[in-house]
Amino acid sequence: MTADRTEPVVRTPYGDVRGRHEHGVAVFRGIPYAAPPFGPHRFRPPVPPEPWEGVRDAGAFGPTPPKPPYSEAFARILYDPVVAGDDCLNLNVWTPEPGRNARLPVMVWIHGGALTRGSSAVPVYDGHAFARDGVVLVSVNYRLGVEGYGLFPDAPANLGLRDQLAALEWVHQAIAEFGGDPDRVTVFGQSAGAISIGALLAAPRARGLFRRAVLQSGPPEATDRDKVRRMVRRMAARLRVPATAAAFAEADRHALAAAQAEVGRRSSPVLGGPAFGIVVDGDLVPRNPLEALLADDAPDGGPAHGVDLLLGWTSEEHRLWLAPSGLLDRVDRLGPVALAGARARCHCGPEVLRGYRRLHPRATPAELVGRLVTDHLLRVPLLRLADAHRARAATYVYEFAWPSRVPGLGACHALELGFVFDTGATPASVSLAGEGAPRELADEMHTAWVRFAATGDPGWPAWDATHPVRIFDDPAAGAGAGALGPAALGPYEPRIVHGPYDRELALWEADPRRASRAAPVGSLTPGGTPELRSPGSPMWATRPTWPLFGTAPLSAVRRFRRSRSGGVRRS
Repeated sequence: MTADRTEPVVRTPYGDVRGRHEHGVAVFRGIPYAAPPFGPHRFRPPVPPEPWEGVRDAGAFGPTPPKPPYSEAFARILYDPVVAGDDCLNLNVWTPEPGRNARLPVMVWIHGGALTRGSSAVPVYDGHAFARDGVVLVSVNYRLGVEGYGLFPDAPANLGLRDQLAALEWVHQAIAEFGGDPDRVTVFGQSAGAISIGALLAAPRARGLFRRAVLQSGPPEATDRDKVRRMVRRMAARLRVPATAAAFAEADRHALAAAQAEVGRRSSPVLGGPAFGIVVDGDLVPRNPLEALLADDAPDGGPAHGVDLLLGWTSEEHRLWLAPSGLLDRVDRLGPVALAGARARCHCGPEVLRGYRRLHPRATPAELVGRLVTDHLLRVPLLRLADAHRARAATYVYEFAWPSRVPGLGACHALELGFVFDTGATPASVSLAGEGAPRELADEMHTAWVRFAATGDPGWPAWDATHPVRIFDDPAAGAGAGALGPAALGPYEPRIVHGPYDRELALWEADPRRASRAAPVGSLTPGGTPELRSPGSPMWATRPTWPLFGTAPLSAVRRFRRSRSGGVRRS
């Protein structure tokens, strides 16, 4: 590494790059880790970039992958910049000390956005605070939507995931020159980024590329291949082209993005519908990632053996999915129809819903739907992973429970990001959290992530049979108001709650409907008979057979979706 006061220069495997000194750290933006995925490389696995001569400027964010914009309702709270250009397989590095002698911990950020939106240029993901606190922070772009996750007869699957793997391989080769230790890499991501990390944890080809992993509001999962094919076929029908990679490669990028947005506009985590996702491909993803990570018969402890895990969610994930578009009120008005739709979405019997009503007697229909779907999509698989993984490496669980000051959002999906990155003062963070987010909470959460990357211990008890969950909530509320109980007066102390979701999980374990259903392709199918258990005992002493991520819609789901466009058709 060479540098003057304003322009640090670092050597990468493909050429030298010139960054900037900003606020006491060195920043390098838009470094290519793979060739532009267009022309002969479109719908093909990533290949190395062409080496360059001289010094390449790395002062500005590189191009972002093609993607449709958010709808107007979501664009008000989720900032998603677009940088034009073909060279979109790039990454950024923030480092306090470039040079091979530093050997600092490394954190690699994989952004969320339903595998269709987002980029490393989102201001919330600025890595300055991590570099300030002694971490080399890397954030990556990867192909999105149909370009990254379309399923075609004439192209490999999971191209976006293959991009992420290529970026991790670049980090392993190059990060020492930026001051990082390639043997102390933590990969972390939120939502679709966390789902991606779940797949990488289970991928034999990714073994050895990272030492620790953080999954924020996203479980290991595989999407049913037919669900992805439906998305591609519907796009092909709108474009009036065959559903092949060759035909899509000839289409205009903007037309592809517009068709994708139109086909996917009625799909959501709550309602389901066609969507892009990671699929079992027999290659990079040889089996369902959750199934692979839960298996207790894998050689050498499985692909994630020895990888420390930090797992968690927000207490009201569903509010981001429902509140901005006005669906919270519609769900409450629909009442029984919405609850029937949630049962169909979750493939659970009436006993589960009755149990949730008993546990949460004051909950509105929208709150019950949100709890059911969040547990089905996130908490159940993540807590199963925690139980299975604690014998293989240190495992920690958290919940983010501080409610946004934007009306209606509560402690919603993605709200924790400004606290993790300590970027709460940026307009992009304020649009989701509101004004005056607690500084102390950002300090607590950001410090925990830094500590986990550096030592493997975020600062609270590791997961065990008592199920300790670290609650991040309002520092001014003493023991915390959060979603789990009333506020208590007194000084703020880190709050640990043991088994806060044990009663809900017992309902899912005992559900005969889930235990008896046949699982679709790509879903988890462990054998066993579900049994209720007392709080504090192993959460999944037996493993019931059920489809965690089924897709078969019932009439209630269809009626629920139609309600978004002005009423429910009576049958």
